[in-house]
Amino acid sequence: MFEIEYKGANTVVISSKKAKIVTDPKLSLAGLKDASVKNAIELSTESRFALNSDESLLYIEGPGEYEVADFAIHGVAAQRHIDTADSVKQSTVYRIEVGGVRIALLGNIDATLDDDQLESIGVVDMVILPVGGGGYTLDATSAAQLMRRLDAKVAVPIHYAGTAPSYEVPQDTLDVFVKEFGGEVEKVAKYKIKSISALPLVPTVIELTRS
Repeated sequence: MFEIEYKGANTVVISSKKAKIVTDPKLSLAGLKDASVKNAIELSTESRFALNSDESLLYIEGPGEYEVADFAIHGVAAQRHIDTADSVKQSTVYRIEVGGVRIALLGNIDATLDDDQLESIGVVDMVILPVGGGGYTLDATSAAQLMRRLDAKVAVPIHYAGTAPSYEVPQDTLDVFVKEFGGEVEKVAKYKIKSISALPLVPTVIELTRS
C-alpha cells in the first residue's frame, strides 16, 4: 500500500510503509514554502527544482537505476519544454515502481517523447504530469496525448492554475485537461492505493487537493 499527496507546482509526496519520495521540492519557485525532504528520497526532474538537502535520505537527479527501500526508480533523459531539439537533455522522466504499481513521473518536458524513450519508460499504470501549459510546461492537449501514448488509465495532474502557487506564467485550470483527457474524475485529499487490482479500469483523473 502507498499514497500520493500534492503540495503544489510539481511537488508530490509518494509514501509507502518503508520510505517516501518527495518530487521537485523547491516550491519557493512558485511562491510557496519548500517541501520538507527530511529522511525522504529527494527526486528531481530538473536541477532547478532540487534542494539537494543534507537532510534527505537520498538525492536523485538524472537517468539511471535506483533501488531504495520498496521503491524501484528508473530515470530516462528528456528534453525540457523550453529548450530546442539540439539542446542537451536537462530533464529526467522517471518510472517509479512500488507495491506492484508502475508510475510515470513527468516534469516540464517537451511533449515529443520518441519511441526509444517510451520503450525505456515501459508499461505504466499511472502518470503524474503537469498540465498547465502557458509555454512553460505541458498543456492540456499535449498532456492528454502523452497519456494516450503511455497507455495509462490513471492521470494525476499537477502544475495548473490554483489558489496558492504563483507561477512565472499563467496556467490553465484543471478543467481544461479533464475535457481533453475525458474519463472519470475522482477528487481526494490523498490518493491511497492498496494494490494494483484496486486501480481504475477506465480512464480516470485523480484530482488531489493541495495539502
